[in-house]
Amino acid sequence: FGSSFGPRRGCVSSSLAAGCFRTPHTGWWARPPVCCRAMGKFRLLNLVKPCMCVLPEVSTPDRKIPFREKILWTAISLFVFLVCCQIPLYGIVTSKSADPFYWMRVILASNRGTLMELGISPIITSGMVMQLLAGSRVIDVDQSLKEDRALFTGAQKLFGMLITMGEAVAYVMSGMYGDLRELGAGNAILIISQLFFAGIIVILLDELLQKGYGMGSGISLFIATNICESIIWKAFSPTT
Repeated sequence: FGSSFGPRRGCVSSSLAAGCFRTPHTGWWARPPVCCRAMGKFRLLNLVKPCMCVLPEVSTPDRKIPFREKILWTAISLFVFLVCCQIPLYGIVTSKSADPFYWMRVILASNRGTLMELGISPIITSGMVMQLLAGSRVIDVDQSLKEDRALFTGAQKLFGMLITMGEAVAYVMSGMYGDLRELGAGNAILIISQLFFAGIIVILLDELLQKGYGMGSGISLFIATNICESIIWKAFSPTT
């Protein structure tokens, strides 16, 4: 009887509690679209919208990338990463003290005193924090919506850039590259700028590989490349 003339009374109260409305043609209770439900409440992801136009981004390929082209883009990305691993930071004071992050260099794919000082730590940290916030429902995100996926990726990239800047400032302020009074304000700002732009390059290289231009994950490839580089350098270096 209830199915012929509409929903039962008990179902009406539960439908109202769920935020449903009654359609005029069928009389059935239905949930409104996601965009309508999101209009009435504040979302943290909406704070990223003004920054989306200025964030660096790798465009999604509009065609299927051939296998040879994927190998080419992967080789170019790894070559850029290896070059950054060998370019020393300008303006630092040479220190013979022990490296406090020596045992973490392999995992973070970083080289001390080079542009890859930070390695992939901003990418890993931002990804873990954003996934934790999304899993605990602190950030309301619907991965089935293209707009939410774009906002979530943009928020993760923006957070990674902020972490890169924070780590660069912390490295310089802690005396990792010499006493701050000996470096001076100019050298300190220059070192921070080098680390920040190198971090952006790593983020873009990872995004390039993630969007289908290359093969595999950028993080895994960078770690494997850093390990192979260390093995080769230590195998043929006369000092080790």
